[in-house]
Amino acid sequence: MVMRGMKDLSKKINFWEIFFFAILFIFSSFLMWKTFRVNSSGNMQVATRVWSDFAATIPLIRSFSYGSNFPIQYPIFAGPPIRYHFVFFAVVGFLEKIGLRIDWALNGLSVLGFFLLCFVIYLVGKTVFKSRSVGILSVILFLFNGSFGFLEFFKRHPLSLNTFTDIIKNTEFSSFGPYDGKIVSAFWSLNIFTNQRHLSLAYASFIFLVLSIFYFSKHPKKFTWTLSLLLGIFLGLFPFIHLAVFAMMGIAIFTFFILYPKIRVKLIVLGLIAITLAVPQYFYMGKSANQTELFNPGYLIGNKTPFGILTYWIMNLGIGLLLAPVGFIFAKRSQRKVFLPFLILFLVGNLFRFSAEVAANHKFFNLFVIGMNFYVALTLVKIWRVKIFGKIAAILLLIPLTLTGIIDFFPIVNDRHIELLDYPNDPKVSFIVENTDPDSTFLNSQFLYHPASVAGRKIFMGWPYFPWSAGYDTHERGQKLDALYSSNNKVFVCNLLLQSNIDYVTVQDTSNDRDFPDINIDFFEQNFRLIYKDSESEFRIFDVSSSCR
Repeated sequence: MVMRGMKDLSKKINFWEIFFFAILFIFSSFLMWKTFRVNSSGNMQVATRVWSDFAATIPLIRSFSYGSNFPIQYPIFAGPPIRYHFVFFAVVGFLEKIGLRIDWALNGLSVLGFFLLCFVIYLVGKTVFKSRSVGILSVILFLFNGSFGFLEFFKRHPLSLNTFTDIIKNTEFSSFGPYDGKIVSAFWSLNIFTNQRHLSLAYASFIFLVLSIFYFSKHPKKFTWTLSLLLGIFLGLFPFIHLAVFAMMGIAIFTFFILYPKIRVKLIVLGLIAITLAVPQYFYMGKSANQTELFNPGYLIGNKTPFGILTYWIMNLGIGLLLAPVGFIFAKRSQRKVFLPFLILFLVGNLFRFSAEVAANHKFFNLFVIGMNFYVALTLVKIWRVKIFGKIAAILLLIPLTLTGIIDFFPIVNDRHIELLDYPNDPKVSFIVENTDPDSTFLNSQFLYHPASVAGRKIFMGWPYFPWSAGYDTHERGQKLDALYSSNNKVFVCNLLLQSNIDYVTVQDTSNDRDFPDINIDFFEQNFRLIYKDSESEFRIFDVSSSCR
């Protein structure tokens, strides 16, 4: 069985591997604690590069710790069932609820997930390719991406005696396509793991599944019905953990079903159990309100000609695109089979679109690159073994394979923090926590980090990008938000508030917020019962139930 196999492997772990794992754990801890923490005053410090994404993360966590989110909804789009994989953040919320500070809860799980991802990548190199060197190199190639993004960096900072200083003082990612107009994607840097804290644990689970099936293909008698059942349950619970990775796991299982005839029956059982458990979760989340064409080739590629597609992937995958096929040739037949599910993920990500946000397909390519790197690492190991010239060549090749990743690590290191007042330091948050029902819903007067969100209450609509990308109808909701804040008709406003199950309305001056509609403050002052007013910010809360009778 897999765990017994892992136990056997642990007996073969030497001192240098333990040292390597310790470095990985320290690195994982630095990455997560650098980007989010609570200071000595009890306020959250959020790195600027995760500030936007955490405007959805914090409300989701707090809906489980300070709020009462059951049946589970998306707390920044109150009403319909949640369409976002929430389990990771629910666990963080429950940990905070029982007394663990939010940074320890979130960073603890994040560090564990990222470390496990690095560990299981190493494990594939060691077990599948029978080489600790392949394992170590695969982890290094994962941590420091091999795109040609460094070319953009050197356009801004030409090579000179100051290059080393330019790199370690760097505050901008080398390339952030498509958002900065450049060809190299924003989704190769470690920034995706500091922003999407649940992602590394999901990727680790995918790699673990691949490793498990590979192990069972070698030892089919150890693939018992019990293990088939357990793996089926493991997969079946994944839609609420990470829906996209669940789909990728399904692709991997189908691929291995074709490749490994000796364990096909067990894989069928595994798949049926997973589907049985997954279907209710899928139906609970419901159909996306933002329909897109499933077949939509091209991903984020601007020039969708064959030359444009080839150019895009050369720039984004770097020389690894040339070295991986060499490693594939060097690999044994059983080792080559492991690459097939990763290759299919690459093809699927290029050909299909599963959500309104086409950039979300980056998850397919992140996993593909992890798979590709095993064969790049194998190539480097083979070259290294060719006497002195091979060693020099391997070192020289490793430079462009990691340079962009090294450059892009320092914007995380050098990032500054924004302080977010938290309970009980923020009087607005304190009032909401102490005087409103944990299950209440607020009509919010700002999109990001609304006091009700920090207090764990649900809001009508947060920053539209987040619910839109999750499949909610933000256009209709936005029209209602505008109507509620601009109307002079109390009957209309009350009816819409009650229909939307809104318990409280918050009001503030939004004249300087170009993204938010102007609020008719006088209307609410004259027609609704005021229950709270902040003297400094003029932030006000009105009670709906006592005002709309």
